[in-house]
Amino acid sequence: MDNKAIMAAARTIRGLSIDAIQKANSGHPGLPLGCAELGAMLYGEFLKHDPKKPLWLDRDRFVLSAGHGSMLLYAALHLSSYDISMDDIKSFRQIGSPCAGHPEYGACPGVETTTGPLGQGFATAVGMAIAETMLAARFNTGSGKIFDHYTWVLAGDGCLQEGVASEAASLAGHLGLGKLIVFYDNNSITIDGGTELSFGEDVAARFRAYGWQVLEGDMYDADEIRKLVALAKENKQQPSLIILKSIIGKGSPAVQGSAKAHGAPLGAEEAKIAKKAIGIPNNSEFWVDPEARAFFDKRLGELSAARSVWETLYANWRKKEPELAMELDAMLSGTSMSETAWPQYKQEESLATRAASGAALTAIAKAWPGLVGGSADLTGPNSTKLPGEAYSRNHRAGRMLHYGVREHAMAAISNGLALHGGFRPFCASFLVFSDYLRPSLRLSALMGLPVIYILTHDSVYVGEDGPTHQPVEHLAALRAIPNLLVLRPADAEETNEAWAMAMERRDGPTALILSRQNLGVFPKADPDWKATFRTGAYVAKNCHGEVDIVVMASGSEVELALKAASGLNTKSIRVVSVPSLESFLAQPKEIRNMLVPPEAKIIACEAGRSAWWDGIAHSFLGIERFGESGPGAKVALNLGLSLEALSNMINID
Repeated sequence: MDNKAIMAAARTIRGLSIDAIQKANSGHPGLPLGCAELGAMLYGEFLKHDPKKPLWLDRDRFVLSAGHGSMLLYAALHLSSYDISMDDIKSFRQIGSPCAGHPEYGACPGVETTTGPLGQGFATAVGMAIAETMLAARFNTGSGKIFDHYTWVLAGDGCLQEGVASEAASLAGHLGLGKLIVFYDNNSITIDGGTELSFGEDVAARFRAYGWQVLEGDMYDADEIRKLVALAKENKQQPSLIILKSIIGKGSPAVQGSAKAHGAPLGAEEAKIAKKAIGIPNNSEFWVDPEARAFFDKRLGELSAARSVWETLYANWRKKEPELAMELDAMLSGTSMSETAWPQYKQEESLATRAASGAALTAIAKAWPGLVGGSADLTGPNSTKLPGEAYSRNHRAGRMLHYGVREHAMAAISNGLALHGGFRPFCASFLVFSDYLRPSLRLSALMGLPVIYILTHDSVYVGEDGPTHQPVEHLAALRAIPNLLVLRPADAEETNEAWAMAMERRDGPTALILSRQNLGVFPKADPDWKATFRTGAYVAKNCHGEVDIVVMASGSEVELALKAASGLNTKSIRVVSVPSLESFLAQPKEIRNMLVPPEAKIIACEAGRSAWWDGIAHSFLGIERFGESGPGAKVALNLGLSLEALSNMINID
């Protein structure tokens, strides 16, 4: 507890932040200047971590939810001896720099998650905290307590105004995540001005109502902060919100305490004035206080020694618990412990693909110990129930989570589970409500996280719930997200293969788009269809000789296409099932032409908008308007999605 060294580190963080932002002529100096002491204390005292082994299994996780203040993080990581050079800091916000404008997962050692969209980091951290409790419950034994770490967050006013943080905070309080500690940088300033413009609530009262322990103090009283952290750690039953009153842009006389400090460089003249006020030598740029350097060099040795003690404990635990060690290895490597016993189906058997997905999920859970997840209060409709007791504050070993009606937080928490390590998370809702979780899903794709999104009730066949629940534009919208694999299986057998692809995927999320209505299991013309399926399309029904017409369809419309083709014997018709249109379009031209001969007339059929099919098909049968309330089959018929309409389209020369 060296307050002099903490002040030296804070001075360094402020100076590096001023210089990096000024050099880039872009950035947010307000938070790094306002929270420099806290950054120094986090990395100099509070966090259990080892900069030389940044992925150490039992490290504490720190999430800068207010990601615009990224220079605070980069400066603290540099001081701590993470692999971030001064040249990296000097190239802040430039192409190729690990010090991106907002922290980016995978680009910079020590960055646990991508942040920037406010509230996302907060909610993702809840997932990390859940992961720690799950692993501790499953693997801590009398032979060793190998999982025992905290999740720390620094959030600002903007984070706490975003709805995703409210959803996640509510669930965290309900679950009693006592090892989640959130610092609230309470500077009362947003971009537009003082928070009184739009944010007048009692944050402390709100979080107490969520079931959190709320503590309050001064951002610039190091001894008080230490006491508050000790109180937070003592409370094992509640997450803690530590509200610290702060001054945005502290140290810059012209802008501190005002919205001017939020999102622009100080300017060359003000930067000089601020650095002098802070105590940085004249004409010094990218200066590091020698006392801060010495303090963190000493701290590095202490952290390395603590990690070595844990590694000895871990090695002994592995010897004494070989079966648990094998299970943990499988979870950490994202692999199964046995072959998946996929459900088997008979031809013409009829069931909804959501039901087939539920059967596949049960089979996968038996083989993959790292599979965890849940639904946004739709466990039955989504067919996502896992065997055994669900995860709760009283049963941390459960693998099924009850998220409540919180789609956005559910997806962000799933990201946190994946980022923590050890888990392959899934989450589920209706396809139409992918709108509620899309920002978190986008971050899954951006970070390359193998989160599985189960999205059921995939079309107007939802029926009586009406247009609010009938997705029309959602397939096209999901296909627009880079690095998201969208799979819409046409029957139970395809659903098995879709799940297999999702479980094999390591570098991005998968969306499984599933039907509410029953679909018949149909014979596949391609004898190697399971392999071809991975190209995004395969021949479901073939014809003899040259192909005159190709009908391309996905999901339930494959059944419609098969019926139309079977009822028309005057033409050579091929039906191609397209479970993943984007994957098909990404194939080499030779593969695409083999499945869909370019000289043939091409008709596409899908219960949604024509976007993505334009330029592929000569004709399209789909839905270009919102739906209506009524029995699903009648709604589809009324909207023109019918066997007669498709047959007429095929018959037109």
